[in-house]
Amino acid sequence: MSGRTKLATVLAISALVAAPTATASAAAEPAGPALAKKLAKKVTTEGVNRHLIAFQRLADRNGGNRAALTPGYDASVDYVAGKLRDQGFIVSTPTFDFDVAVTDAERATVAGVNYQALIMTESPQTPVGGVTGPLRVVPEDATTGCEATDFAGQDFTGSVALIRRGGCTFEQKHLNAFAAGAIAVLVSNNTAGPLSNVTLTNPGKIPTGGVSQADGTALAARAGSAVTVDMRFHTETRTQRNVVAQTRTGRANNVVMAGSHLDSVEVGPGINDNGSGSAALLETALQLGSSPKVDNAVRFAWWGAEERGLIGSTEYVRSLTFEQQLDIALYLNFDMVGSPNAAYFIYDGDNSDGVGAGAGPYGSAQIEKAFADYFAAKGVPTEGTDFSGRSDYGEFIAQGIPAGGLFTGAEGVKTAAQAAKWGGTAGIAYDPCYHSACDNLGNIDRTALGRNAGAIAFVTAAYGVSTEDVNGVPPRSKRAEARSSAALSKAAHVGEHSHAAVS
Repeated sequence: MSGRTKLATVLAISALVAAPTATASAAAEPAGPALAKKLAKKVTTEGVNRHLIAFQRLADRNGGNRAALTPGYDASVDYVAGKLRDQGFIVSTPTFDFDVAVTDAERATVAGVNYQALIMTESPQTPVGGVTGPLRVVPEDATTGCEATDFAGQDFTGSVALIRRGGCTFEQKHLNAFAAGAIAVLVSNNTAGPLSNVTLTNPGKIPTGGVSQADGTALAARAGSAVTVDMRFHTETRTQRNVVAQTRTGRANNVVMAGSHLDSVEVGPGINDNGSGSAALLETALQLGSSPKVDNAVRFAWWGAEERGLIGSTEYVRSLTFEQQLDIALYLNFDMVGSPNAAYFIYDGDNSDGVGAGAGPYGSAQIEKAFADYFAAKGVPTEGTDFSGRSDYGEFIAQGIPAGGLFTGAEGVKTAAQAAKWGGTAGIAYDPCYHSACDNLGNIDRTALGRNAGAIAFVTAAYGVSTEDVNGVPPRSKRAEARSSAALSKAAHVGEHSHAAVS
């Protein structure tokens, strides 16, 4: 920071007037800049919900989804960008190119009957014409195909293994089938509908695809029959848009950036994932306004093609020069903030949980504490969540930009301790409709949505006033303490010399 930099009003989130406990009154107000307090009150659940209604209707008018490369996504971009332009923001919709898989074949064929088999991300393709072998069905239990012993008692050599979903990762199921000698794997859904938008996580060993629950049951009845699995695709380049909007006030070389992905998966409207984050961020921007009294410009972003691999955010960060990246003081990420069986997770910036990816860049710990202190003042307990690489903070962290944000949970299962702490139901997913058609307007915990929207507004605005702690500058209160201590020390030193002179 240059010597001319105005040291703004302190970001006092991390120094609450009275450190409240998790049992504090829900009406307690967090300490912080006046702008942050005001914005948190202006961003209401009703305001956020209006945008969710808009996203639902845009999906309904466009084939039931808002996925990248669909009319529903384009309509979502136009809606968000239009709202921001009407409010006076500097708005752009930068484009990015990426390769998409275009299906050539996606079927499993038994006795002339074709069943849809959707190739999983990271699965190798079959050769033209597919691979053929006897259909072997792994016996169903709570962890079907998750242990090597599940494949005992049958000869899987040269076979196509049919495994029901559930109990462990798709990767583990396919690795066990590969070890048993299978040449391909079909994983059948354990709920109604197709098994789509899923991944093996790492490059697969053998072709692996997903079939619907009904087709899986039908195929299981043909155990031992010859089955041909043909799953192939080629790639083509497509172009998509992000939405980026920045305030007209504040320093452009110390920008506070906040983002959420705007696209849904192809099977549904994506109202929690990630209409919730997008709507809360949009209402925050609109209520903040395009010319707020901030020292640091605030840049909002709605990312495209996140569900295809974090593409929009990654391409945006990589398109910036080093100096342009240096202009970004921090990045705040909001991906699913209204899960119906909600948790209150904050990204673990300091790695205090000691799991997974480790700490974020310097400043990430301070961001985590800012959110934690906000919720503590409201009497809402929180937990950390790992920077697992599943959302749009990834490339920011990779380039050394401090990051943080909020998350209410996806397909992970709520524990009994979490249900006791937050309410909801133990033993089921935070979002049972994750990546499903039922992720609609009825799939939102509006209490969680409102609390998270308040936190998003408060912390975003507070950093608009000052990013000193993230930038490594001691807060004003600490600097005042240091000056006071130095003055007292100097006075004592002068007093000692004066006493010596008259002795």
